Amino acid sequence: MKIVVFGLTISSSWGNGHATLWRGLCKNLIRAGHTIVFFERDVPYYADNRDMAELAGGRLILYQSWQDAAPIAQAELRDADAAVLTSYCPDGHEATALVLERARGLKVFYDLDTPVTLDRLRAAEPLSYIGPRGLADFDLVLSFTGGPRMIEEYRWRLGAREIAPLYGHVDPDVHRPVAPQPHYRAALSYLGTYSADRQAALEELFVNPARARADMRFLIGGAQYPQDFPWSSNIYFVRHLPPAEHAAFFASSRLTLNVTRRAMAEMGWCPSGRLFEAAACGVPLLSDRWDGIEQFFTPDEEIILADREQDTLAALARADGDLARIAARAQERTLDEHSSMKRAAEMISLFEHAVHRTPTLTTQEA
Repeated sequence: MKIVVFGLTISSSWGNGHATLWRGLCKNLIRAGHTIVFFERDVPYYADNRDMAELAGGRLILYQSWQDAAPIAQAELRDADAAVLTSYCPDGHEATALVLERARGLKVFYDLDTPVTLDRLRAAEPLSYIGPRGLADFDLVLSFTGGPRMIEEYRWRLGAREIAPLYGHVDPDVHRPVAPQPHYRAALSYLGTYSADRQAALEELFVNPARARADMRFLIGGAQYPQDFPWSSNIYFVRHLPPAEHAAFFASSRLTLNVTRRAMAEMGWCPSGRLFEAAACGVPLLSDRWDGIEQFFTPDEEIILADREQDTLAALARADGDLARIAARAQERTLDEHSSMKRAAEMISLFEHAVHRTPTLTTQEA
């Protein structure tokens, strides 16, 4: 297939979760013989933090304005088998109009921010990447979040006809066990962009335990943290961590924490790519709790779940051997079920089903 993507970014992992996911997908789609053309608006904050200059084996088109991109996109769509528009595409309305008018192949919308999208729709807030007709004109809607609630809301609020989850994943070429690095050493680490709706959970599960265990070293990696973040003397910070450094970051942690954004936790069925990345690196996982998490990792066998400060402190007190067994089981399951290669194959299978108008997913199967 030739697949044309209109996305947020693939060239910079700074302050977003899209780039790493698209890199893993595109690499494996290209390896499988598919052709990828990715359109990305060249904005200053991604240009200043660009950690991928080109799409190996594919074509990355960085454009200054939609007027510049439109003629190129129109030409690429003529022989495309699928056109994919993603959430937070900065020219979402314009790209949608072009895809619906000019694309001869499958028309796909991929929401990598499903709970945020639905939260804003419930609040009657406008979306720059979904127009007034919703998603009724797309042949297939893919969602980073699954579960029956997602299916129902996309049909009701956005008129989507055919819907399926395409969850996060990990590229084991990038995220794998490596030697620990002293500057990333931590009893507990957390990797994630700052988000206000994660702050309460982050304070409960990370900041407060750090204050309670002043004898331990804690480490945060991510972008956009405010100056008034409640740091303590044993919490260290890495401003921006490119994907090439993720493995060393995770491998240097005795335990790593996942905290889910509020809207995602309320929706459920929302495995962050960070969970799979950390598991692939062989580090034990500690996570907040949300509906459906047991479908991805078995609690207390492959992951430790935490609701409050005391749960984090109890996890930190567990024996090394116990944590190592949990990490090994999570790593094995992740490589079997949640690799970028497997997700790329799922994407193509969903495309093929949609082309033949075969039902892909029922509410009960979600």
